[in-house]
Amino acid sequence: MRMKGKTVLITGSTDGVGRYVARRLVEEGASVLIHGRDAARAKTLSDEIVKAGGIAPTFYQADLSSMSGTRALAEAVMRDHQRLDVLVSNAGIGSQNDGPQRQVSADGHELRFAVNYLAGFLLVHLLLPFLKTAAPSRIVNVASLGQHPIDFDDVMITRGYSGSRAYAQSKLAQIMFTIDLARELKGTGITVNALHPATYMNTTMVRAGGITPMSTVEQGGAAILHLVEGDDVADRSGLFFNGMNEARANPQAYDADARKRLRALSLELTGLSP
Repeated sequence: MRMKGKTVLITGSTDGVGRYVARRLVEEGASVLIHGRDAARAKTLSDEIVKAGGIAPTFYQADLSSMSGTRALAEAVMRDHQRLDVLVSNAGIGSQNDGPQRQVSADGHELRFAVNYLAGFLLVHLLLPFLKTAAPSRIVNVASLGQHPIDFDDVMITRGYSGSRAYAQSKLAQIMFTIDLARELKGTGITVNALHPATYMNTTMVRAGGITPMSTVEQGGAAILHLVEGDDVADRSGLFFNGMNEARANPQAYDADARKRLRALSLELTGLSP
């Protein structure tokens, strides 16, 4: 996909790998919509882009830990634009952000499930009409190799909680959603794929978890950009990638009954119609 003139929304793009991808796409001529919670970080990124000779991205400030914040982001994008060529669902929180204890969202859901999965599920569905208008268009879900099966009797992990389990469950949910959405969108010209960009990139999220980085944001960014614009994935959908290479996710991702249960729960929690 040639990016010149394309409109791209990247959630969680004022820091880390999302920030890198935003800069690269501006350099390639895309109209980039950046999202984050911190306006100061967004201004720093915008100033750097302009100083380098690029066109300033449009910043949308929103807290994706609440359904209302996610809906407000979608409404703002739809108000300002007529189409959306690419949505990169990158925003997320790690296993240790603000401590290892169990936390809940503004809507009462386990926080990592809410931010890493439910927000993206809701945002994609709200923006689908604009993605369809721009078809062929792409959705890229930034997931992880860290995956944990969903216990449908305790999805919010009220028993035996750990941040790493919550994070891994939310990332598997993203991949399950990717597979289901690809089937739903077959024939529309929209592709959707998920990936693990790179292992322990040098990002705020990784450092906050007390982990020594193993990869660079440039490595992870290259993998995301591959799914955003690569010709070899133009007609491929519903896949999971480890970096540049197609990979297998946790077996639950390929369990149609589990995906059906997750979809029903997600529609209920987000207030969307089946």
